[in-house]
Amino acid sequence: MHWRDIIRRPVVTEKSSLMADVNNQYTFVVHPRANKMQVKQAIELAWPNVRVEKIRIANMPAKRARRLRRLTIRKSGWKKAIVTLQPGSRIDLFEGV
Repeated sequence: MHWRDIIRRPVVTEKSSLMADVNNQYTFVVHPRANKMQVKQAIELAWPNVRVEKIRIANMPAKRARRLRRLTIRKSGWKKAIVTLQPGSRIDLFEGV
C-alpha cells in the first residue's frame, strides 16, 4: 500500500491537540488493515524530518443509534494510531493556515 492509503487523516480534537503539545503524540485515522510497521514507514515517508519513537493502535468500535421508531443509524468502526515522536521531531498538520 502507498503511504497515502495507510494514513487517512489526522484526528483534530482538543485532546489530540493537547497530546501533541505536551507529549509530542499525534493521532491519525489509518487503514483498517494497517499494522504498526506500515504506519511507522508511512509517517516517516510523509514527513522526512520526523522520527517515530512508538506507535499505539486501537480499533474504535462501530456505533448504533435508533431514531424514529424503526430507523437505525450505524456508524462504521475505524482504526486509529497514536504516534509518539522522538524529542526534537514535530509535525505541522496545518502548514500555511
